[in-house]
Amino acid sequence: MGREVGTWMREVHRYLGFFLAGIMAMYAVSGIVMIFRNTDFLKKEIVVEQNIGPNVAQADLGAKLKNKKLKVDRAEGGIMYFKEGTYNTQTGEAVITKKELPYVMDKMTHLHKSTSADPLYFLNIFFGLSLLFFVISSFWMFIPSSSVFRKGMYFTLAGILLTLLLVFI
Repeated sequence: MGREVGTWMREVHRYLGFFLAGIMAMYAVSGIVMIFRNTDFLKKEIVVEQNIGPNVAQADLGAKLKNKKLKVDRAEGGIMYFKEGTYNTQTGEAVITKKELPYVMDKMTHLHKSTSADPLYFLNIFFGLSLLFFVISSFWMFIPSSSVFRKGMYFTLAGILLTLLLVFI
């Protein structure tokens, strides 16, 4: 029985690994890019002009421009200035400067950080469960009495200790 489970684990591990190679690469790249999300790394500047109507109150400006964090720095001569741009209270014209990742990279990072409100959230659940399976099935890749398995257990222990250290620092 043990040999059959081991064989099954190795086969599923192998073919699931081949099947998920593309998405694992995508998660790896988007994860690295997301580390720099608080910087302008790879981002390009986009200027958006839109008319939201005249005389929008300062308190309502963020909602109209779909920016919950918008904070008006100052208002002079009928123009409100904020970090991302300006709003002309007389003409209703808003000019906003955004910094966005290139289209494909933006889509990749959006998929990476999806929530249950996103239509493809089940893909993230499947991928997470697949990674968990990789962790578990890797212990069936070698015969437990082999030196490779014993050395692997030392590396496993070291990896667990490093993870705990990083979590609690």
